[in-house]
Order: sequence, then C-alpha cells, then structure tokens
Amino acid sequence: MTSSRRTFLKNSAVAVAATALLPNSLFAEPAKMQRVGLQLYSVRDAMGKDPMATLKKLADMGYTTVEHANYVNRKFYGWTAKEFKKVLDDLGLQMPSGHTVMLPTHWDAATNDFTDAWKATVEDAAYMGQKFVISPWMDEKVRHDTDLLKRTMDQFNKSGELCQKYNMKFGYHNHDFEFTTMVGDMRLFDYIMQNTDPDKVSQQLDIGNMYGRENNAISLIEKYPGRFISMHVKDEVKSATNTEGTGYESTILGKGVLPVKETLKVAKKIGGTVYLIIEQESYQGLDPMDCVKIDLQTMKKWGY
Repeated sequence: MTSSRRTFLKNSAVAVAATALLPNSLFAEPAKMQRVGLQLYSVRDAMGKDPMATLKKLADMGYTTVEHANYVNRKFYGWTAKEFKKVLDDLGLQMPSGHTVMLPTHWDAATNDFTDAWKATVEDAAYMGQKFVISPWMDEKVRHDTDLLKRTMDQFNKSGELCQKYNMKFGYHNHDFEFTTMVGDMRLFDYIMQNTDPDKVSQQLDIGNMYGRENNAISLIEKYPGRFISMHVKDEVKSATNTEGTGYESTILGKGVLPVKETLKVAKKIGGTVYLIIEQESYQGLDPMDCVKIDLQTMKKWGY
C-alpha cells in the first residue's frame, strides 16, 4: 500500500470522526459466478479531476463493477447517494462494496449503539445497493491495546448485525501490519479471523498488501476456507522507493512476482471468493487508466 494511500485512509478517518456525515431483497450469498471489478482508488487522480468522465471511460473499457474509496460528508466523490446511484445506473455500473474506515468512536458507549455517522454510512451503502460495507484500516492505538482491540472485534460483529438489517455484511480489508503485529502469540490477522463472526463479518483479502510480510495467500485461503468472499487482485514488483512499506509495489497483473493465477484458482475452489476487485496503486511511469485497462484485459485472458 502506498504511503499516499495510508495518508488517504488516515485523513478519511479523521474527516469521518470530525463530521456528522455521515432497500434490497433479503440478503443472500451472491451467485457462484465470479464478478470482476475495479477499486476506484486505482484511478484516484482521474476520479478527483473528473469523476464522470473517468467512470464513463471505465465503463467503455468493459468494467461493470466498481468499488468506492471516497465517502465524506455523506457524499461519494462529491455526489449524494441518490446522485451517485443515478450516475452508476446510467453507465451500467454496479457497486457491491465500498471502503469506509470505521473508528472506535463510531460506537457510543453512553447509548450502547452506533453513532448517527456510522448509521448514515450503512444507510447510504444500502441505498447504493451494496452488499458489503468494508473498513480498510485499523488505527495503531487499536492494534496495540488488547482491551480496545477486543472491543473493536465486538464492534465489528455489531456492525455486521447492523448491516444485516439492510441485507448487507460488514467487512474488513487487510494491509501488511496484520501480519507483523502480534496479539500475545497470535498474529493480528489470525486474531481478527478468529474473533469475528463469519456470518456477520466478511474478510476482503488483499493479496498484494500482504506481500513482503506474509507471502503465501494460498496458505491463508486454505487455513480459512470460505472466508474470503471478496478479494483485491494485485501483482507486485520490487520497489526501488519502497512506496508501499513492504519493499514491493503493485504493478500490472501478470507482470510481477505474485502467483496471481494460481491464487485465483484456489480462491474460487475453496475460498468462497465471488468478487474479484482489481486494485493497482503504483504504475511504474505508466498512465493509471492504461494500466487498469490492461489489468481487465489480463483478467479476461485468464478466463474471468
């Protein structure tokens, strides 16, 4: 994960905490047919300059599914949920998931309930037709405070209960620190897996973020079969600038060192993985829009 992505997530968390930002049929497991989408952070600069034109270009490339990474003050990329849904509908795009950081402060101990800000996050996600509300970050203070971590796992499960009321699931998305931070004699990643209810909390496995810390995504899928309904599909190369913190950075699918094709096969066979979300955060001097076009072509070439 790039340092800018880390800064983006931290700043988003602060924005959520500082503001009061912030229905479908019964929730059912998606069809077994896998769907390929794009995490819009991959084209963040273009989305910042002209989101409408960028989304149209993605649709013209052949993308039918996107995942957001921008929800601030109850707006997606500057649009309200109603406005953004119309934009996506008009372009033939669906958005089954999105990234919004959930903080400990989203739980109000005085009322024993979620804050209005988090309730609004879930409500707007449901309006968009999402199946998953995914938190892609965990504050450092949570990682290193056992009591706070326990409360956070309870909060994850409670968020799953809230999402179920809207026919969705809550989800968590890993980076690299989950594989280096220890909770007693257990890795944080395993602690999260073992302390969240799989009926309420989905795990979105990012096979690129983990590389350089834990290099075997296949072993994780085998250890926790059926737990990864969503996956961030990435490839990685050695980074001269160490931009993603692990010594590696993402690259065009099939151009790096990850066994992406083999991992996808195992994920489909035993991982329960339905949503394959392409994310590329580094581009080795190429245009990000060109990169994600090639990424989609590569996935199609691989049979997805």
